[in-house]
Amino acid sequence: MEKRNNRYHIDLKELELKDGSIAGKNLSFEFENHDDLFKIFYLIKTKNLFEDEKTSLEFTLGLKLFTEVLIKNKNHPLFEDLSPAILEFMKKLKSY
Repeated sequence: MEKRNNRYHIDLKELELKDGSIAGKNLSFEFENHDDLFKIFYLIKTKNLFEDEKTSLEFTLGLKLFTEVLIKNKNHPLFEDLSPAILEFMKKLKSY
């Protein structure tokens, strides 16, 4: 039987805080996504939507994490007004 989702792991570490307090918090978690994220990172990067690769990576990771939550919770009232706009946005993004 074929898997329906890809699994990923993220490690997030505070490096520096704007208020000068000591950084050091860490967050680590696993998640699933229906897309091959590394393929999406590459596609967005090659479209040159942004001036630098770092911005492309931030955009892609944020978008893919958010939209997967949206997909998994499509009937949640919080997303009721947002879902149609995200659908149109994704269509526009894929047209680039």
